[in-house]
Order: sequence, then structure tokens, then C-alpha cells
Amino acid sequence: MLKFDDRVAVAVSGGKDRLTLLYILKKMFAQRNRTEIIAITIDEGIKGYRDESLEIVKDFCSKLNVQSKILSYDYLYGTDMDKAMVLRPSGKKMTSCSICGTFRRRAMDIAAESVGANVLATAHNLDDQLQTYMINILAGDVERVGWIYPEPIRYSINNIKKIKPFVEIYENEIAFYALQRQIPFQSEECPYTHESIRTQVRQFLNELEKEHPGIKYNAYNSTMRISKNLKSSMRPDARSKCAKCGRISTGKICSVCKTIKALRQEEY
Repeated sequence: MLKFDDRVAVAVSGGKDRLTLLYILKKMFAQRNRTEIIAITIDEGIKGYRDESLEIVKDFCSKLNVQSKILSYDYLYGTDMDKAMVLRPSGKKMTSCSICGTFRRRAMDIAAESVGANVLATAHNLDDQLQTYMINILAGDVERVGWIYPEPIRYSINNIKKIKPFVEIYENEIAFYALQRQIPFQSEECPYTHESIRTQVRQFLNELEKEHPGIKYNAYNSTMRISKNLKSSMRPDARSKCAKCGRISTGKICSVCKTIKALRQEEY
């Protein structure tokens, strides 16, 4: 996933997974002066909730002696999540997580590009990956299943490589490690998380794991085989450039531009 001389942007919030990833990568490459680790943080603009995590990230990066950069939704898109929740059209099915996820992926790309990184590391774990697969299946988004295959991929206009070092590790194992290493993290959940089906999917899978230990890992392996086959069957020209912003898109207009237009209640 990584090699000597890489400049690695680590997507960091106040959560345990992301701070643990930053801690481990910094520890691994502490003696390699030419491998640089940089923390990038996205401020969604959720009053009260994000303020605490930004402070945690700031203090932790200072302790690790890691350079950090923050970009906000408001700066990038002219709106934040609190405003978006008010602006979203009632006639369309736009959940907080769909808006935030669309904005966050683009924001991380831009943040990584802005610090000159050639690698973007995210802390998606086994639970995240399995939940995303289930959500896509339940929503009928079969095409997206091919996108979640976790092999290092190059994307964005600057050909940045995206990696997921924690993708085969259980969420509770990462939490245990964070507690043992006394890594600070925000325990409070996002106030908008109740809108997502992810919480229900997580609870369902955790109950299965409790009754049948190892079933999540087995399911993960199965989903990755399916995802890999779907990805290999995708047309090489399936991704083009957005006619509005010029960034990578699977259609004529990218999801970010569509979301912004919808929030402004404008039509193309």
C-alpha cells in the first residue's frame, strides 16, 4: 500500500479509527524522514458535534508532531451540513448521510491534493466495508458494489492512490487498541446519524456476530469476491469528467454538483 518517499494524507476526524490510523502510520514511518504523514480533516459544519472533534484532532496532531490541514464544507460548497439539512428539498429522498458522504469524498480529494499528497489513507474497517455492501444491496445500487473493492486505486484529477489499511480489522479491535494506547477520541455520535439505515445494519450484523463468532469476517470475504468480480466487469471508460466542475464522474454531471443544485432547488 505504501512505499518509501510517499507523501501520505491521512483522513482524520475525532473518531477512534481515524486517530488510530494516524498514530500507527506515524509510528511506522517515524524513522523514515522522506516518508511524510499529513493529517487532513473535514469540517462538515455541525454545530457542537464537530467543534469537539476538531479540538481533539488539533491536540493529537500537535502531540504526534504531524502537520494538519482543515477544509470546511462551507468553504468548498458554500453551505455546511446544518444549512443543508434546512435547504434540502422535501420532495426528494436526500438523507443527511447521502449529502454528507457525497461532500466528504470530494472534500478529502481536494484536501489531499492541496497538501501535495500522492496517497490518501482512510480508516475504513471491516465493519464499515460490510455495512456499505449491505446498504448498497438494500438500496438497489448494485453498480456501487464494484467500487468498494479495497485494492489500492488511483483516482481524482491528480492520480492520487487511495488505500484502506484497516479494511480487514474489526471495529471493536480498533477501539480496544485505541483504549490500550490511550488515544483520545470522540465518543458522541453525529446528531444526524439516526436518518441512516447504517445504524440498523450495524446492529443486525453485530447481533449475528454475537451468536455466530466470525460470521462478519466470512461475510466480508464473500462480499469482496463479489465486489472484485463486479469491478473487473466494469467498463474502463465508466468514469468520465463532470461537465460542470471537470472532476471525475460516472455521468455527465457528478453527484456533488447535483447535490449542490438540489440544495439550491435549481434545475439543470
